[in-house]
Amino acid sequence: MGDYMHIGIISDTHGCIDTWEKIYNKYFAQCDFIIHAGDILYHGPRNEILKEYNPKQLANVLNACPIPIIAACGNCDAEVDSMVLSMPIQSPYAYMIIEGLRIVATHGHHLTDEKKKEIAVKFKADLFITGHTHLASLEKHNGIVYLNPGSPAMSKRDDGIGTFARLTERVIEVLDVTTGRVVMSERL
Repeated sequence: MGDYMHIGIISDTHGCIDTWEKIYNKYFAQCDFIIHAGDILYHGPRNEILKEYNPKQLANVLNACPIPIIAACGNCDAEVDSMVLSMPIQSPYAYMIIEGLRIVATHGHHLTDEKKKEIAVKFKADLFITGHTHLASLEKHNGIVYLNPGSPAMSKRDDGIGTFARLTERVIEVLDVTTGRVVMSERL
C-alpha cells in the first residue's frame, strides 16, 4: 500500500449493514485504520428505517473488523451502543496524531462553524472531522482541512448520493458510495 497510511473515514452509518459492507469490502479492507465520526448503530428518531437497518449485525461486523476503528460519539450513540461494541466510543472528541498529522474527530452536532474553527486551532489540528449533517463537505481554511464525510446510506444531499471519505498520501477524497467517483478532494 505504499509508504503512507491509508485511513477510511465515515460517519452516520445509522445501523446500515449492507452499505457498511460494500464500503468496507471495496475501500476500507486495506486501510490501516478507520475513523468513524459518530451515529454508528441507531437510526435516530428523525430518520426513516431503511430495509438494511440491522444495528445488531453491524455491531457484530464492526467487532470482528480486523482493522482498528476509532469512533467519536454521535448524538444517536448511547451507552447501550458502547455495551455491544468492542471499540470505545470516544466523547466528545477522538484525537490522533498520525504521520505527524493532528486529526480531531467529533460528531459536531453541538458545534457552530465558528466553534469548530476555535477547537481545531486549539488542538492544532491539520484535519478536523465532523458528521451529523449527512452532507459531505471538504474545505481548507488557514491550513486546516475541515471534513464531513456525509452519510453513506442516509444522505441528505439533493442528489441522494451516499458518501464517505478516505485519506491516502495526504490527500482526502470524498467518494460516492455507488460509483466510487471522487466527489471532492483536498490535499493536507
